[in-house]
Amino acid sequence: MLSSDELTRFARHIVLRHIGGPGQQRLRAAKVLVVGAGGLGAPLLLYLAAAGVGTLGIVDDDAVSLSNLQRQVIFATGDIGAPKAERAAEAVRRLDPGIAVVPHVARLDAENAENLAASYDIVADGSDNFDTRYLLADLCEKLRKPLIHAAVNEMHGAVTVLKPWENGADGRLNPRYRDLYPEKPPAGTIPTCAEAGVLGALVGLVGSVQAIEVIRQIVPFGTPLVGRLLMIDALDMRFETIEYARE
Repeated sequence: MLSSDELTRFARHIVLRHIGGPGQQRLRAAKVLVVGAGGLGAPLLLYLAAAGVGTLGIVDDDAVSLSNLQRQVIFATGDIGAPKAERAAEAVRRLDPGIAVVPHVARLDAENAENLAASYDIVADGSDNFDTRYLLADLCEKLRKPLIHAAVNEMHGAVTVLKPWENGADGRLNPRYRDLYPEKPPAGTIPTCAEAGVLGALVGLVGSVQAIEVIRQIVPFGTPLVGRLLMIDALDMRFETIEYARE
């Protein structure tokens, strides 16, 4: 049951017909692992916390730097030099002390990934490299956990939801990450954000879309981005959704 304080805190969700009281209780009971507390992870964590997700895990081995503050709005100048996972956890607790937040100051890799993800219901990928993206995609398929994937670069962002163990409306299995990106691009062919830059407000937009997709895996409403890739072009402010299927 929600406490009286929670009824007030989440009042705008509770009166929303797509969520309501039962949906808010499901949010409070949910456990979400966020991989990466950077540009995408910052808005994602804040909005999941504000929505009342009861348990949040944060995986990041990096420390806050001055150049992060242009887009990683969960941090402040005084956080520079501190572990991102720990400072992000503190920000979540300030927003809602009722949330159980677990910082994992570690780099997700093949050795620790399954152990880190095992106790969570949903995984959100805010990583910045293809090795981690492919690792998470394979792991979440194995564990049958929804993976909400997002990526940004320069003026472009993308979001999709991966549930390849389930059948789609056509009776076929939903696509995998490799149906969207069959092979890792050769090293050095795609410039990093440090090399090419990224629009700070864009990661806020993409991270917020990612948060919506996490929320509706917990409280089903509308049509999630399963088998669909939402592409955002901030240069001309265009939104396009393409469908993709299992090969």
